[in-house]
Amino acid sequence: MLKKIDASQLKLGMYVHDLSCDWMTHPFVRNRFLLTSDDEIRRIHDAGIHDVVIDSARGLDVQDAPTLVEAQARTEVELAQLAAAPVRTVRTGMGEEMQRAKQIRSQAAGLVRNVMQDARLGKAVELDQISPMVENITESILRNPGALMSLMRIKSADDYTFLHSVSVCTLLVAFARSRGLDGETTYQAGLGGLLHDTGKAMVPDRILNKPGRLTEAEFDIIKKHPQDGYDFLLKTPGIGPIPLDITLHHHERCDASGYPHKQGTGQISELAQMAAIVDVYDAITADRCYHKGMSAAEALRKIYEWSKFHFNPQYVQEFMRCVGIYPVGTMVMLESGRLGVVIEAHPTNLLSPKVNVFFSSKNNSYIQPQTVDLSRPLGFGGGDKIVRHESPSKWKLDPMQFMSLN
Repeated sequence: MLKKIDASQLKLGMYVHDLSCDWMTHPFVRNRFLLTSDDEIRRIHDAGIHDVVIDSARGLDVQDAPTLVEAQARTEVELAQLAAAPVRTVRTGMGEEMQRAKQIRSQAAGLVRNVMQDARLGKAVELDQISPMVENITESILRNPGALMSLMRIKSADDYTFLHSVSVCTLLVAFARSRGLDGETTYQAGLGGLLHDTGKAMVPDRILNKPGRLTEAEFDIIKKHPQDGYDFLLKTPGIGPIPLDITLHHHERCDASGYPHKQGTGQISELAQMAAIVDVYDAITADRCYHKGMSAAEALRKIYEWSKFHFNPQYVQEFMRCVGIYPVGTMVMLESGRLGVVIEAHPTNLLSPKVNVFFSSKNNSYIQPQTVDLSRPLGFGGGDKIVRHESPSKWKLDPMQFMSLN
């Protein structure tokens, strides 16, 4: 039986099923293993891991610990309470904005690639080349945030590093806007998001693109990239304090388990805390050659759980309202047995978005695509509800083909 326990309850002989943290930060080659030494327990604590899922069928038990199903059910109840907060409405239809978003995505990835190549050669960043792209991303978010944000979840191994930076920029702009930050601050945050991983240009390719988990020595090299990026960007004429702060501190955590300075609550700036949430969200939803990305909906639930220690809980809740409990682009199972893709959040209830349905799980076949507004009753374009999010790979479906029906 899978149970969720506090890391302080770990003992030798327990079987770790899930370390309940983002896979980039824990020091183990495997996610599942039998605890056989005190050093393994120490390394779990040192990594800032607070909750662990154990398998009592394969190791020692904790009798009064909640099951994983019970813990997940509690999370769903808490998320339902968050879902009633209002969100900003879109100004442009998904189909209209999607074409512009595809062009922005491609151009921005190419721009980041050039910035990283220049950084490796020691050439300073030219802000007059980057600023228009941040403005284009911001304008797309203002028109319809779901278009660009959903596209940014599609990454290949070859362009991951570059598209991750574009994703962080996109999500951070949307996050800042949803929190009501002013235009200049939002722009500076977007600039920081686009440049936050510049320091990875100094990481050897054999480590940056290693097709497997990093050794501790290799991870120590990776952990230098915030400081390296900060030092490099300091040479950029006109660079402001916000992009520099985001670059240096996007891996800090509220419990002081992050890097490079192990800052804790009260030391990390508002925008660096926001960038940390966005950075992890995008990273854990991406497929890598050695790690299958989570769905956006699952990733949000994980980050919500981690917010007890690693992130500011208020910011995490605001981020979830920004992208939706079921983010645009998420494939969902409806109570009727139909599968669909979320295309737009509801302005007052994040559990009732607009969904383009296209597949019947009962008949295992495609159906006539249709837009369903889950906030409306039966007979008025609604009359259904989300049961759970689904994995497209499980069904061998591509929901992105049905993002727009016009």
